[in-house]
Amino acid sequence: MLLAHRIRIDATAEQRDYFARAAGTARRVWNWALSAWNRQAAAGLGPNAMALKKAFNRIKYSDPDWLDSDGKPWLRAIHRDAHAQPFANLAKAWSRYFEQRRAGQPAHAARFKKKGRSADAFYVANDKFRIEGRSAVLPKVGRVALHEVLRWGGKIIGASVSLEAGHWYLAVQVDVPDHLARRRRTGDVVTGVDLGVTSAATLSSGEKIAAPRPLKAALRRLRIRSRRQSRKLEAAKAAAGIVGRIGKGMRLPASKNRTKGALALALARLQARIARVRRDFTHKLTTRLCRENQAVVIEDLNVRGMPANARLARAIADVGFYEFRRQVTYKSARYGTRIVLAGRWYPSSELCSGCGRRNAGLALGDRAWTCAGCGVRHDRDVNAAINLQRLATGALAARTALPEASQAVTRDTAAGLTPAGGGEVTPVRHEHGQQDSSGQDENAVHICTRNR
Repeated sequence: MLLAHRIRIDATAEQRDYFARAAGTARRVWNWALSAWNRQAAAGLGPNAMALKKAFNRIKYSDPDWLDSDGKPWLRAIHRDAHAQPFANLAKAWSRYFEQRRAGQPAHAARFKKKGRSADAFYVANDKFRIEGRSAVLPKVGRVALHEVLRWGGKIIGASVSLEAGHWYLAVQVDVPDHLARRRRTGDVVTGVDLGVTSAATLSSGEKIAAPRPLKAALRRLRIRSRRQSRKLEAAKAAAGIVGRIGKGMRLPASKNRTKGALALALARLQARIARVRRDFTHKLTTRLCRENQAVVIEDLNVRGMPANARLARAIADVGFYEFRRQVTYKSARYGTRIVLAGRWYPSSELCSGCGRRNAGLALGDRAWTCAGCGVRHDRDVNAAINLQRLATGALAARTALPEASQAVTRDTAAGLTPAGGGEVTPVRHEHGQQDSSGQDENAVHICTRNR
């Protein structure tokens, strides 16, 4: 099973300088490769990332564009992994783009990377570094101090060094043996989880878990610091005599005050803290759900389309629905938990969890409603979570509604084949067979009625 551990580096000034140059090298090589790819594609040729890599290797120590002011190849000061991996990344980017196009999904072609706009990172192969307790030995820079020891034991696949808010991090990918990666569950329950904005997660047991919503809490400070940065940028443009937008290729004079305020002390660190708070909450919630349940039922939400609602876009982004699904999916493999996906059009909020009657007129603002059939008053989110739980129970009736944990649930799962994959994810619509939304609704009503 592939797992990753991201560790903060206590880098010296010389090490930080090398990391910045290596990340800049990776970015520049990516842009060179993408430019060559686009030229070949426009000429009707079949671009190939490995062929581009061989062409680059022939010129990188002799071409004037890759020589310093003294005519020496400055790439020799940077380890080769930093300028070799961008070609493999480019091949993956284009493969993903064409796969999405063939599947009819929204796809974006590979884009050029700009300093300050793209993440600063570079790759290190597994045979070029080693971990020794709370330190790592990296090529060209030697030993660097780490904030903690590597938590996973197993074969190291590779690592990347990246920058976030002025701090450098080492992300190590490890192929962990299954007997070390697996964790024991503490419960054998089937739980429905309704994700929302008012409460981050509502469980079928009736428990509501509120999200910290760090962006909302820090929004005032974020706006103040953003305005300060914007004013410094406008002052730099005025000093350079620039009116309107900054043209392509134009550079503003480097202001130490502007750079310090944006990258090191104010804006970037506040944004990083917001991300850390959200990530910490999501990790704890998803770990708890996988540890305490043998089956977790969630909806197949259209997360990409949700921000189209301008009133809810910020609140939805502050909760992080996609990250919740990603984490619960790969953690399910570690705990032997089954993840059941309810169909995107399954009306979990509109169905009465008591009698199965559907309230088709339920509006988004109705947080509670009374069933016209049985007269039971429902909390919208709790009712949806109960419907999800009962839907999974009915869909898994062949296993006697999962009365106890069974190793057979995940025995055939291809765990660990991909870094983010793992658990057994079962769409409910496939459990019932191919059908439209009306057929699915009828099945859901039957399940709710049968399991009262």
